[in-house]
Amino acid sequence: MNSSPAAPSSLLMNVARQAMIANGLQPDFDAAALRQLAAIAQPAEASSPDIRDLRHLLWASIDNDNSRDLDQLTVADSTSQDAVRILVAIADVDAMVKPDSPIDGHARVNTTSVYTAAAIFSMLPERLSTDLTSLGEGAERLALVIDMTINAAGAIVQSEVYRARVLNRAKLAYNAVGAWLTGGAVAPAGVAAVAGMDQQLRTQDRLAQSLRAVRRARGALDLETIEAQPVFTAGVLSDLRPDETNRAKQLIEEFMVAANGVTAEYLAAKGFSSLRRVLRTPERWDRIVALAAALGEQLPAEASAPALNAFLAKRRQLAPALYPDLSLSIVKLLGSGEYVLNKPGQAIEGHFGLAVLDYTHSTAPNRRFPDLITQRLLKAALTRQVSPYTDADLQELAAHCTLQEHNAAKVERSVNKSAAASLLASRIGAKFEAIVTGASDKGTWVRISAPTTEGKVVKGFEGLDVGDRVRVMLLHTDIARGFIDFARTK
Repeated sequence: MNSSPAAPSSLLMNVARQAMIANGLQPDFDAAALRQLAAIAQPAEASSPDIRDLRHLLWASIDNDNSRDLDQLTVADSTSQDAVRILVAIADVDAMVKPDSPIDGHARVNTTSVYTAAAIFSMLPERLSTDLTSLGEGAERLALVIDMTINAAGAIVQSEVYRARVLNRAKLAYNAVGAWLTGGAVAPAGVAAVAGMDQQLRTQDRLAQSLRAVRRARGALDLETIEAQPVFTAGVLSDLRPDETNRAKQLIEEFMVAANGVTAEYLAAKGFSSLRRVLRTPERWDRIVALAAALGEQLPAEASAPALNAFLAKRRQLAPALYPDLSLSIVKLLGSGEYVLNKPGQAIEGHFGLAVLDYTHSTAPNRRFPDLITQRLLKAALTRQVSPYTDADLQELAAHCTLQEHNAAKVERSVNKSAAASLLASRIGAKFEAIVTGASDKGTWVRISAPTTEGKVVKGFEGLDVGDRVRVMLLHTDIARGFIDFARTK
């Protein structure tokens, strides 16, 4: 998701760098990593007869408009009227970034790319993540392929994992493809230029919606949160706007969830311990129940994903304009996902929000270290080698990756707040409609729109809780510290 502004503010850049360091993240690659990078002359080449040649397939990537760190490609292959193969190709980052190398050391510290309004701090050097290990358009690359056969009912009836050579035929963007899939726009140029690509994507969309229906029937939460994305005009920050979902994003989401599930099951079947991604049963279920009651709905006393999803679906239909705010409240109350060690045969809690039991992260190795770990486990399992990580290693990495993910989120929020503070600096005294997004001993927080951002309620916060709607007045901003202070008003 690489989309750096042309000329980021020096103040915001300083804020971002300081936030990275303060949260235990490294903003720069050290000299050893840079020397290793300088010695890399070309992409990895096939070195095993077991690597299949799938360059003839109509692979395509769908990502953000300006993304260059492309981790996955997808393609459909209709095997019969009753089943379709969906292949997900994942960039073979391990082919160029070996364990314990200097670049791997940097990735292991940060564990994730950090996306801020000032700059992107890539987990891997950009020459790798946006070029040599990226599945860019027209580039032949090595990949791990998750090959899934899905029947008409949306069930995965067969799967396989293997290595292959792939070729991206079309670099596509979420918004353009999403608008086309729903009939709101003509086919994007990248679709129209490749014979058969339009039918490819229609088939993938149909299968993705089938998978989505199955997960929702199991209780997967169909949330619609508002993620603020920086907007730059002539290199100058001009707004923070919500990033909305669409059919193209749903297509990729469903195939990635399915691929991650297949990966987890494959490693377990091979007797490998692995990192799993879990979201535990929410501790603040009582507050979710209270939110529903305030809207005239009833949820059971015990946490239930299907019941919660039925409530959400009803609210989306009754009050679509308010649904993103309700979704945000639910996300805050659900808590955060985490990485955990899973040993073969060991029961695991699963992912409450996705309504899946077997789930890992494997589809974004250019951007997330847990995915690179999983890739190395897969390659060892494929070649019948011992695991490159002990259980103790995976236990430590699970905790570290969870911590750094939270730290990266803090950095992103901090810089976005500084960016929003700069946009709001001239609007002291302005009033906004807001929703409470956090309430604890540390303070009460609200989110406003135009620009989409959060701030702290420093006056009149008594009695407020997550999900409450309130009117606030802007009191103070501090760009360097990212402070946006509000008072409750009428």
